[in-house]
Amino acid sequence: MSFFSEFKEFAVKGNVVDLAVGVIIGGAFGKIVDSLVGDVIMPVVSKIFGGLDFSNYFVPLAGQTAQTLAEAKKAGAVLAYGSFITVSLNFIILALVIFLMIKQINRLKREPEAAPAPAEPPPTPEDIQLLREIRDSLKR
Repeated sequence: MSFFSEFKEFAVKGNVVDLAVGVIIGGAFGKIVDSLVGDVIMPVVSKIFGGLDFSNYFVPLAGQTAQTLAEAKKAGAVLAYGSFITVSLNFIILALVIFLMIKQINRLKREPEAAPAPAEPPPTPEDIQLLREIRDSLKR
């Protein structure tokens, strides 16, 4: 078998294609979660805690004085712990959603299949049938 035919066989196997689709969908899903956290959840958290903006929580390491994280990064090194909080929240939400999806998929897989229709009873063995006939004839 040549190298190219062997590679072609590997590349078109179902698992490789499924993995590629999963990676693509995962990347898109990651963007959705980023938007959910950045555009929906963090503003609500900010409102609840009096206008906190985690994205601008940082510690300047180069002695710079800046109002925003972007300005501080231009001036030197910063410890951007607010960004870390946001990314951590993204991860927790993503992990929770994936957990719920897998749990649902497993629940659907475990549903019991419909019970097969009861089969006809096995035929009565010949010797039992003969004994029943003898019994019935003796009763008469």
